Amino acid sequence: MAPPPPPCRPSSLQPLLGPPECHDPPPPQAGPTAAHPFTDLMVANFDDGDGNLPRKGQTENNSATFLSTGNPCLDSFFHVVPDTPPESLTQRLESAWAHDPLTALKLVCNLRGVRGTGESDKEGFHAAARWLFKNHPRTLACNVEAFVGFGYFTDLPEILYRLLESPDIRARQKREWQQQKGTQKKKLRLRSFPSELRNKKRIAMARKLLERYKRDGEFRFLHDAVSGHFAHCLTADLEFLKSGEINKISLAAKWCPSLDSSFDLMTPLCQSIAKRVFPRDLFSEYEGLEEAHYAYRVRDRLRKDALVPLRRILELPEVYMSAGRWGDIPYNRVASVAMKLHKDKFQRHDGERFWSYLADVKSGKPTIAAGALLPHEIVASLDEPNGGEVAELQRERVVEDLPKAGKLENCIAVCDVSASLSGAPMEVSGKVITFSEFPQLHAIQGEGLRSKTEFIRTMDWGRNTDFQGVFDRILEVATAGKLRAEEMVRKVFVFSDMEFDQASTNPWETDDEAMTRKFGERGYGAAVPEFVFWNLRDSRSTPVAAKQAGVALVSGFSKNLMKMFLDDEGDVSLLAIMEAAISGEEYRDLAVVN
Repeated sequence: MAPPPPPCRPSSLQPLLGPPECHDPPPPQAGPTAAHPFTDLMVANFDDGDGNLPRKGQTENNSATFLSTGNPCLDSFFHVVPDTPPESLTQRLESAWAHDPLTALKLVCNLRGVRGTGESDKEGFHAAARWLFKNHPRTLACNVEAFVGFGYFTDLPEILYRLLESPDIRARQKREWQQQKGTQKKKLRLRSFPSELRNKKRIAMARKLLERYKRDGEFRFLHDAVSGHFAHCLTADLEFLKSGEINKISLAAKWCPSLDSSFDLMTPLCQSIAKRVFPRDLFSEYEGLEEAHYAYRVRDRLRKDALVPLRRILELPEVYMSAGRWGDIPYNRVASVAMKLHKDKFQRHDGERFWSYLADVKSGKPTIAAGALLPHEIVASLDEPNGGEVAELQRERVVEDLPKAGKLENCIAVCDVSASLSGAPMEVSGKVITFSEFPQLHAIQGEGLRSKTEFIRTMDWGRNTDFQGVFDRILEVATAGKLRAEEMVRKVFVFSDMEFDQASTNPWETDDEAMTRKFGERGYGAAVPEFVFWNLRDSRSTPVAAKQAGVALVSGFSKNLMKMFLDDEGDVSLLAIMEAAISGEEYRDLAVVN
């Protein structure tokens, strides 16, 4: 670990110049040869007569539901999922911040957490970061070090870039890329794009940053905080390299923008980082140099004396790939996301050795990384060319790692496989109950991930989501088998979009209220299972209010959340689960500044 950086404060370094073209005029050259469907169904002014409970409304399928838990932070924790529109996310974040700023900040970081710390919702995190800059810029800037602990160093230049562009810049770029994918248009466009026009675009991008840097004090403060954190980590890593403490080296060198890379052109970070790593007052060779020459010299030195040696010692696959040294790639050190992105290249350029590595993993010799991948991402890669073998091995790694954190006992999953939800259901102890007009209990069949996934996809869903029917079925099985109360299933995971069908004769009895009543009528009032409602789609339906005991509300696609329920002997409650999700060591360094 690097030593702690200095307190968050504005930089006292010389002004940021950008590339030479921005401050030195170039020599003259010759001319070139949709409204949410829930809104219409919501009963906006319904009053249930209990001032202690939030308002009720209806699901998209006309079942009674709460419209809120009554706690804005819980609402944000439960309702924000990867497909939540930025406008809805920021509205919830604003309400949560007004309720409890520190908890709201922790929930922002929980969105990003990729290594057991959160939901791995990159787009949600960046939408929240944009809101933070607009409303609490010093809090954003002074927590950049903590943000890296939840995601990656590359999140920092990404925040700067998105602030310079429109909020939907990445979505637009993705659409453009998908339109060009599989065609020759991109290659032809790049080939015919004159170098002088590319250079003009580069200069325009740099000038845009420099103008914002000079004009906007808060943006300048954030830019300096980002470059300062990179410089602090790189300086510490060079000392670790010199002392031989290789295991302490961070990934700052991996994610630091390379000279003249897209991030460097868009944010001129390399210059700012280099001037902090090699300041004038500590290196006599820069004494007397004019500012532009000094900036040029230290940028090149950053590459040669810092990034190159640190990246070499990190054994990054990208370094070997760019050098064409495919046969030297240490596959056991390739991160899970990099494996997902580059496996086709490994097979194409180093097929024999790569397949030998996969065979060794299958036999239990080396391991394959899977920590940063979400379950549905692994399932999706089954359909990619030659992706099945890697997906199977990564799934096995996830299954092996999860029990190390504890066990799930006496639990079952209820999976929504209706048309309103396109997601990857999760299995618990190999059994699952489907939502449908006639809910069925299935033992998941198949040896590998592909066969299990195909089995789940064929399960009948009956074109509806009858939540109460599920528990009618559980009670039928329990009473027919004369189960004692202590033998009843203890915990039920409900994976759904929460848009349940109307089933109660009382139009304003929620599904949770009806379920509690039915268990009591069958003699199991003291054995009502604990429920974990796991929200998988953007929705306003809220199964229970904040004070409801024996219920947890979580959301998103991350396997990390499952760890909170392993070997859990305590009582489940909404607040306790949310607080557990944001109570890790990484969250303790977060601070609200403004």
